[in-house]
Amino acid sequence: MSEITLGIIGGGQLGSMLAISAKKLNIKTVIYCDDPDAPAQNFCNKFISGTYNDKEKIIEFVNLVNYVTYEFENIPFETLSEINKLKPVLPKPSVNRLIQHRLAEKDFVNNLNIRTTRYASVENESEIEALDDLLPGILKTTTLGYDGKGQYPINSIEEFNSLNIDFSKGYILEKLVKLKKEISIIITRFNIQKYEIYEPIENKHEDQILKFSKIPADIDKKIYNQSKDWAMSIAEELKYVGTLCVEFFIDRNDNLYVNEIAPRVHNSGHLTINAYNVSQFENHIRAVCGLEQLPLKKLSNATMVNLIGDQISEYRKLSKFKENEFFFDYLKKEIKEKRKMGHLTTLV
Repeated sequence: MSEITLGIIGGGQLGSMLAISAKKLNIKTVIYCDDPDAPAQNFCNKFISGTYNDKEKIIEFVNLVNYVTYEFENIPFETLSEINKLKPVLPKPSVNRLIQHRLAEKDFVNNLNIRTTRYASVENESEIEALDDLLPGILKTTTLGYDGKGQYPINSIEEFNSLNIDFSKGYILEKLVKLKKEISIIITRFNIQKYEIYEPIENKHEDQILKFSKIPADIDKKIYNQSKDWAMSIAEELKYVGTLCVEFFIDRNDNLYVNEIAPRVHNSGHLTINAYNVSQFENHIRAVCGLEQLPLKKLSNATMVNLIGDQISEYRKLSKFKENEFFFDYLKKEIKEKRKMGHLTTLV
């Protein structure tokens, strides 16, 4: 087989880990990112920095690669669509367009007869008054926003009135679930009915940022199977190629709800690097580059802790870790509050 070069749009920690996995498979990577300090430039074969609408630089990038993928979903659909006319973009741009819009995403999931929390579109202040039955809820921008950005927990109409929401953007109001726990499913779809699915991962968030993940998840067999089935249905309906994450809520009555879909490798799947024979990153590369599908095998149970903001500093000072501990430093130049700086996986 002739040499493959994969283009990756986005140069954060997910882009870094994709580039590391590609190298293991003898695949070269070219990363395109709007951040000139992006940490993934430490791991790729070539790094190009430019805006996502810089046509000349995008063409330079496309001419160097065989396939294109991306590490985050907030890339303009027009950019992905134009690239896709020249080289295959996987997952395909239409998937990204759907999942960039929270209302369209929720409608899509409900149309598959898969449960989500109740929700409604909110386009102006007066509409909130009529949606009292969705409170307490969480108001989210319909586009953009992640790790708690563009999200407002609201318990009452009075609380909403004190927020001064900018209604030049669209919003979705989602009713809060009486939450028992959160899980995610990482699934890689290679082709029609061809999948590799990791076991459900149990997650804990702090300040709406993922803090802790573990396998096995403490869930019953029904939820274990239902979460996998729903993830397969979603991946199949999207005709998805690559690794996808479906995030779920479980309420106090053990009902399962789809919260969000991430059309990419996902933070909760970092523990797959050490706990499985094939990580979510390697599986993504294998799927988008048309390589062989290998059966998944779990090697160990695991926990993963995100190191956020200044928490990275004490770990950077350590020269040695236990045999079952794996420290990942994302090599981000600037330490910022609420910024994911690294993680520690422990095999248990």
